[in-house]
Amino acid sequence: GPQTRRTRICLARDLRSNLYGLVFTLFAFIPFPALLRLPPATPLADLQHTASPKTHFERRRMFVTLKPPLKWAGGKRWLVPHLKPIWDSHSERRYVEPFCGGLAVVLGLQPRRALLNDINPHLINFYRHLQNGMQPQIEMRNNEQLFYRHRERFNQLIQNGGAKSSEAAELFYYLNRTCFNGLCRFNKGGGFNVPFGTYSRINYASDFSQYARSFKQWQFTNVDVEAVAIEPTDFVYADPPYDVEFTTYSAGGFSWEDQQRTAELLAKHRGPVVISNQATARIIELYQDLGFELRYLDGPRRISCTGDRTAAREVLAIK
Repeated sequence: GPQTRRTRICLARDLRSNLYGLVFTLFAFIPFPALLRLPPATPLADLQHTASPKTHFERRRMFVTLKPPLKWAGGKRWLVPHLKPIWDSHSERRYVEPFCGGLAVVLGLQPRRALLNDINPHLINFYRHLQNGMQPQIEMRNNEQLFYRHRERFNQLIQNGGAKSSEAAELFYYLNRTCFNGLCRFNKGGGFNVPFGTYSRINYASDFSQYARSFKQWQFTNVDVEAVAIEPTDFVYADPPYDVEFTTYSAGGFSWEDQQRTAELLAKHRGPVVISNQATARIIELYQDLGFELRYLDGPRRISCTGDRTAAREVLAIK
């Protein structure tokens, strides 16, 4: 009735008169940056750089961790949480790995600058082509006949001087993803000889662009550990092949003498050093004698040539 209508009109007038008060109250209790969906403590300088793709990508490196592109025996992805507190206090330095292997650690730590070396020339060839934006052209299927054709072709390229080609890099990726246990093993003639794997399903990558961006300021080399161009201020993380009999991940293998000269070389380095290895009695004695601080860890199940996946006792030697 008329009384109800008058009541509604009065209520509308009261709300209108208090509209500005409500708006003021809203801004008083909700910080302006929150309205922009930004953290309240975000400095103005950060807002000015929000639109910069380069800066945005560099910040994202801290939060986006790429998985290693290859299956790799003895990968140290599990070790990253133990290494990160050590690395964080030296993150302004160049990061160096003399035995970069499957890249699990460097992808986990994401240094801005890195020198990554491995004695395996096919591994480094793959990384260099990845760095240059490799786009696979070869057929990739989890098929035994295709696997052995590709393995034969890969070994032909090695014999005929084509080991540094893009095709060789693509074949290396395919063989690694498809072969038994992701092993990388070569015979005395330098030929890849790992048999076909037993996977029921394999996801092959076709887009490596994210790796090309991450690798932009990383350098890849293929030299002996003593020839790695380590500078006095570098942070060095070394993961030499385990001190076990099966070490023929490259044609030359890795002997006890190689373990000794690696440890002695890094003990002389003036910058920070971390070495990881299997905690055998002679490795522990070697690292202790050279003055390293030792920490012990239980590693996950590991891959070996026999398929043994028992846990390995690891040692971190820190200087």
